[in-house]
Amino acid sequence: MHTNIVTCTAPVNIAVIKYWGKKDEKLHIPLNSSLSASLDQKDLKTTTSVVAGTDFTEDELWLNGKKENVESKRIQNVLRLIREGSTVEWKDDPNYKLRIVSTNNFPTAAGLASSASGYCCLVYALAQLYGCRSDLSAIARLGSGSACRSMYGGWVAWEMGRDHESSVAVQVADEKHWPEVQILVCVVSDVQKHTSSSDGMQQSVRTSKLLADRAENIVPKRMEEMKQAILTRDFHTFADLTMKDSDSFHACCADTQPPIYYMNNVSHHIVSLVQSYNKKVGSNKVAYTYDAGPNAVLYIADEKHMVEMLKLLHIYFNPSEGVQRERPFFDNEYLLAKMSTLDEQSLVDGLQVEKRPDALKYILHTKPGPGPQISQDHLISL
Repeated sequence: MHTNIVTCTAPVNIAVIKYWGKKDEKLHIPLNSSLSASLDQKDLKTTTSVVAGTDFTEDELWLNGKKENVESKRIQNVLRLIREGSTVEWKDDPNYKLRIVSTNNFPTAAGLASSASGYCCLVYALAQLYGCRSDLSAIARLGSGSACRSMYGGWVAWEMGRDHESSVAVQVADEKHWPEVQILVCVVSDVQKHTSSSDGMQQSVRTSKLLADRAENIVPKRMEEMKQAILTRDFHTFADLTMKDSDSFHACCADTQPPIYYMNNVSHHIVSLVQSYNKKVGSNKVAYTYDAGPNAVLYIADEKHMVEMLKLLHIYFNPSEGVQRERPFFDNEYLLAKMSTLDEQSLVDGLQVEKRPDALKYILHTKPGPGPQISQDHLISL
């Protein structure tokens, strides 16, 4: 028996300039460039173990305990390119079969970019196993477009490019560049969304004139403005661009025929809370953004304003006592202690927002973090 094993972790990334739609479906070349932050893997990550061995009868892929189709075109494209760039002697030996086991510690397919961290982690783990020296972001892109952005930590741009070699991820700034930035993930729903991202993109490309205008006339300038805001740590501008781009993306979804609505009433309620709060404090200290799902991701200028927003989320989406929950509404004891010192009345004064008890399932706290990591905590026992 000849066996090799590698385990890696990879981050979720949340775009502040959105990717939506491809101009090349086969190569996953996007309509426009995009930009995201990779989130800290202490909080949100995919873990993938890959084993190559001669005692397996076939390749297998397991995701969150469920056997998936390893023969899918995306998986096979990734494997082919990894093997083409491989430096190990056994890369083409048909006796070596793969066992791939992957888990997420966050809701899958509910707008939290699970395919991005998943394909990034798969590609990174396979690359370590096979000794692949190709550009891994380009290979990850063939699995899931936004997966290329998870190949780096911190703030990452996916440059649109023209072909396979030029459509790659580039790090704008690492995770240590802007340490003050805080992130809250407000989980509204953790069930499968009705329209998948890939189906939604194709519908929008075919039917939305807004999408074409956004890609050609809005995003190129916005990308440059966003990079500059990040490099200069200008949070007010960063927040303004982030919220405008989220609104623009969802307007394109609504302009699609038939219309696609990923946000729900609770999502819009959080938007109102953020806008009211920013108006009250006199500048943008919180930015909302929504991917293809109802969950809000809030980028926040610093810990002070994050704790205030956390308190407001507890006030306006107050979790009822005695309600059965799969996980705590919020479980960071340090931040809960800081939150408890704030005066509720002074926080809510001037905010014109209706209370919606139990409308949120739970809240996660995180921050920008590093790219893929090698782990010794294997998911497969040999």
